[in-house]
Amino acid sequence: MTATRDILEEIAAGRGPSRAILALGYSGWGPGQLEQEILDNGWLVAEGNAALALDADHATKWTRALGTMGIDPRTLSASAGHA
Repeated sequence: MTATRDILEEIAAGRGPSRAILALGYSGWGPGQLEQEILDNGWLVAEGNAALALDADHATKWTRALGTMGIDPRTLSASAGHA
């Protein structure tokens, strides 16, 4: 992952990594916001998996990523609650 132009220039020149994905977008958080969201269980966090991340089968990537954590996406809910 990079947020700088140098790696894009290396890829364009044929000197970059042999496998890459180009994704454009923006997300922003205030100071400490992301860390607090993780502590509040607002994110699923897992070990990195380069083989999965760089796999060309994007249609099933989310489901397969959940599977590496033992999660069946059919058991997830779009609603949250408090006991």
